[in-house]
Amino acid sequence: MTNQRILVVDDEPQVLEVLKLYLTRDGFRVHTAADGEAALSAFETHAPDLVVLDLMLPKLDGLSVFKRLRAQRAVPIIMLTARGDEVDRVLGLELGADDYVVKPFSPREVVARVKNVLRHRAPPADDSGERAIALGDLRIDPGARAAQVAERQVELTSKEFDLLYFLARHPGQVFTRAQLLDKVWGYEFFGDASTVTVHIRRLREKIETNPAEPRYLATVWGVGYKFEK
Repeated sequence: MTNQRILVVDDEPQVLEVLKLYLTRDGFRVHTAADGEAALSAFETHAPDLVVLDLMLPKLDGLSVFKRLRAQRAVPIIMLTARGDEVDRVLGLELGADDYVVKPFSPREVVARVKNVLRHRAPPADDSGERAIALGDLRIDPGARAAQVAERQVELTSKEFDLLYFLARHPGQVFTRAQLLDKVWGYEFFGDASTVTVHIRRLREKIETNPAEPRYLATVWGVGYKFEK
């Protein structure tokens, strides 16, 4: 039993019922909300470890809920989006969503995504093979899942940290976006590769002195990305 708390927010009763059933079977404590205002209230009451958030909500839209949740604390958030809603999906990724699932979906897929996000977010049981990386004024500490630039703490989402640390552990090696989806997200990703592009852009804004001329996260045109030595 994981005993971790999950908040599922969706205005479709069947979606809430099915996801609660499947997540509960896997040992999660599940709370639900059917609109944006109820989501904020449930978040304060239950302090979930992860939120599954539909973007199309009554009373308060999902993106507004997303911003207000993240303003309170850096809880991991998985977005639920309708097929074809690329604009909302990209906006959510820009805000720092950890993952997204496109409707219609398999409940088992959502459970797998929840487990994957929580697993990557948890610190390692020990630091065997997980050493801090220091290059220039950038320091990455896998034990604390934290990064610093010039001794200034950088606020990273779970996936931003995973992506940065993965690239930093393979300096000079070029990875395609498909490879990064596989290595960092940890499953066969059914979205599009723009997810990686958005995360790279957000990382550059946070760790680079000049994001337009990155020192660490380099683009290899026509191929992918690499971490500069």
